[in-house]
Amino acid sequence: MVKHQPLQVYERQLCLSCLTGIYGCRWKRYQRSHDDTTKWECLWSFILFCTFSLLLVWLYFWWEAHNDYSEFNWFLYNRSGEWSDGTVPILAATAAGFTYIAFLMILALCHVAVGQQLNLHWLHKIGVTAALLTTIISVISVTQMWGEEWDVVWISLRATGPFLHIGALAAVTALAWLMAGQVARAEKTRFQLMVLLVYLSVLLTLYFIPLSITSPCIMERGSLKAAPTIIGHHGAPMLAPENSLLSFNRALQRNVSGLEADVTISLDGVPFLMRDRTLRRTTNVRRVFPERQYDDASLFNWTDLSSLNAGQWFLKDDPFWTVQYMSTSERWSVENQTVCSLEQMLKLAARSKSSALFTLRRPPPNHPHHHDWVNLSLDTVLRSGIPQRQVMWTVDSNREMVRKAAPGLQQTSVQKLPLDTLHHKGISRVLLRYNQASAQDIRLYNENNISLTLHSVNKPWLYSLLWCSGVPSVSSEAPQVLRKVHYPLWLMVRTMAQSRHAFPRYVIGQHLLWRMSGMRSYNPEQIMLSAAVRRASRDVNIMKEKLIFSEVSNGVSSDEPYTENGFNYYTN
Repeated sequence: MVKHQPLQVYERQLCLSCLTGIYGCRWKRYQRSHDDTTKWECLWSFILFCTFSLLLVWLYFWWEAHNDYSEFNWFLYNRSGEWSDGTVPILAATAAGFTYIAFLMILALCHVAVGQQLNLHWLHKIGVTAALLTTIISVISVTQMWGEEWDVVWISLRATGPFLHIGALAAVTALAWLMAGQVARAEKTRFQLMVLLVYLSVLLTLYFIPLSITSPCIMERGSLKAAPTIIGHHGAPMLAPENSLLSFNRALQRNVSGLEADVTISLDGVPFLMRDRTLRRTTNVRRVFPERQYDDASLFNWTDLSSLNAGQWFLKDDPFWTVQYMSTSERWSVENQTVCSLEQMLKLAARSKSSALFTLRRPPPNHPHHHDWVNLSLDTVLRSGIPQRQVMWTVDSNREMVRKAAPGLQQTSVQKLPLDTLHHKGISRVLLRYNQASAQDIRLYNENNISLTLHSVNKPWLYSLLWCSGVPSVSSEAPQVLRKVHYPLWLMVRTMAQSRHAFPRYVIGQHLLWRMSGMRSYNPEQIMLSAAVRRASRDVNIMKEKLIFSEVSNGVSSDEPYTENGFNYYTN
């Protein structure tokens, strides 16, 4: 008699097979294991986590550095001599690398969640190593070439800190189930305690981080000052070729308060607008004067400069990706731009009653006007007919002579100097890069009647942050963008109820009113009371009693009245 044994049926585990197969190429059931992960694989998991963290910081850096992409491309041009948008390959490689490493991190967490042994495939190990080394080399290269840009990370945290904190709390809270599973499956008490200690330490740290978060956008009610005035840096270079009359006109159409340009002295003593040392990037000098294309821009006379085209490069290179949105007539105007002189810019500023700010580059030693370059520029200013009070003079050389010859000019410093030095030199304005002025510097300048202008501010988040900080003016390459910001992107307004207790007033009876793009949120009692102003006095008294009761229940006690929404309240 034959006995039939029932066959053992294995349930298909498609998701688990894909999980272990993609991560470690363990597609078969017998290849998987619930044993503890080896120390070697734990080391690779740590390397994977470090790579993910580094790429996250690197990606955040480039996300916030968007304000200065044009500056980065200009640095690359000065090093290579050829114009290209170097941010595109960097962003593409960073996004691809971060996506890949983040995917591996998710797979590793899923392994831990289902209790599978971690076993990263050797191809992934090569990919992780390549991503880590590439990111480290990139960080070192950018630090050497553009080290000051790392300040944007700390500056941006003053704007994004509260939101990043909320996101970090949500992420750590979501990992609670994973940590609980690890503790439940662990056999060693020491390991359980270690996991709990690490997780609780991270969680408590996140909960106490708000005590260290400082932002100028957290302020008392009514402390927000007027919006910073906007100066067109090179005009509106996103809409027209930089330092051209068309660019300045486009900026004036966006109601900027002033125009800013870079000035060079020509061979025959005519100050003209040019940012670069040579004419190769912004003119057609390669075609008109091919043998002189690498010469210093100041070694050309004004006749030769006037014959060059200063707009065709903009249509060809499209430095800000805006040409595709131009009409045919706008492209024709751009294509026919020429080199602009300082006198033309000053006359335009005088007609529009706008201020004029320019930085002057001294000609090389072999230039015929190497010694009288300041006098030439000053004569041009006086000859243009612009009122002296509209001109910000930034040249530090022969400043005393300039003050005597033109006492109405606004003396401006491009260096961060002590207040005593500024007052001694008669300087009333300071022009700095936005990362060079701290919150304390801004406050000191405002208290001592020194007008501060920060450049280049091109993104709404940075403009909003400086607005909350009390900066009076900014210089921008994107005035058309900043003009659309009518209120800080976010603003947390804090008011304090009065109290007779010795504790700080913000501890007791504190209210936080959030303003998001001009929107306010109040508690229901305040809304009802505000809406009841026109109601009968009996209804208003009832609402007063309701509000007083809510304040007493929150621990507010005072024999003295305090005023809110136009009413006096007593909380005995």
